[in-house]
Amino acid sequence: MYRIIFHCDLDCFFAAVEIRDNPQFKGQPVIIGADPKEGKGRGVIATCNYEARKYGLHSAMPISQAYKRCPHGVYLKPNGKKYYKVSKEVMEILETYSDEFQKVGVDEAYLELTNIANNYMEAEKIAKNIQKEIICKIGITISIGIAPTKSLAKIASDENKPNGITIIKPDNIHDFLKDMDITRIPGIGKKSKVYFYKNGIRKIGDIISTPLPKIMALFGKHGNWIWKVVNGLDNRQVKEFHIDRKSISAERTFYSDTDNFNDILSRFEEINGRIHKSVLKNQITYKTITLKIRFEGFQTFTRSKTLPFHIQNQEFVLNIILDLFSEFSGSKKKVRLVGIKLSNFERNPKTRQTNLIKYAFT
Repeated sequence: MYRIIFHCDLDCFFAAVEIRDNPQFKGQPVIIGADPKEGKGRGVIATCNYEARKYGLHSAMPISQAYKRCPHGVYLKPNGKKYYKVSKEVMEILETYSDEFQKVGVDEAYLELTNIANNYMEAEKIAKNIQKEIICKIGITISIGIAPTKSLAKIASDENKPNGITIIKPDNIHDFLKDMDITRIPGIGKKSKVYFYKNGIRKIGDIISTPLPKIMALFGKHGNWIWKVVNGLDNRQVKEFHIDRKSISAERTFYSDTDNFNDILSRFEEINGRIHKSVLKNQITYKTITLKIRFEGFQTFTRSKTLPFHIQNQEFVLNIILDLFSEFSGSKKKVRLVGIKLSNFERNPKTRQTNLIKYAFT
């Protein structure tokens, strides 16, 4: 089964936050970095918005050079505390979509959606929900790349900025990549590309069409890694299962909001089955069972039940979830998303038997 991974990348993050807080800057070139001192400053650009990039400005450019190209721009000093606060708010939203979450700096994160989205069509809908929630709650935009590997998801997220969603499916990896410059591959920069160019490797398609032994002969272990990336063989995990991991969860967004109990029950059964595959694989038991439900309008609730001992029982979890769900049975709002989380883990204990569970809770 193919994997579904998101790379979420906030668009011109620092500049976007400043424009949000200062609407009068909208449509103007906004540059975050050192004081240009009318072209005599000695620092560099931290980031700039797309209006500034039209003048050739980019991150790490000397601020003096930026001022010469764009003297009429809005130059602002970075506000680290504010950006950190906004980043934390964004990451908290992203974490609600998957427990398999990996933050990368203040403005990027990976999400594993393999156990949450049934296919790439459903994944795209989840990505749109993420974008809507972040723009509504935070007031800035985010671009999302969706692909079967982390590297490809990162390449995809940069393809359609700002506020874009780009999907690389397993069956169109080569077609999507072949005409791109090799610098689009994470790990190949302006300096390292020179060596590739000298060996006739300019486009990603040149790597795709070259046998692995030849790539390794030219570029060694780095070549082996690059070849795997462009062939969709990057098997890095978003978040490995560690003994100290706190929970396993999965959720599903409905194609359209629903109040049909049979549809909701079917999703609970599917989610519960997926979670217990991971539970069995990692030989863990749990004490806390949590229901997540999101209604139309993004109103979200969680309800939990903690047992007096650890268990590993799929049928019992479903019964608990349905009991927790009954609290919302009188709601007139349609359901947008449901999820299940298991937590409070123990590794390799003796699993309690079903009849003991029924005895204790009936």
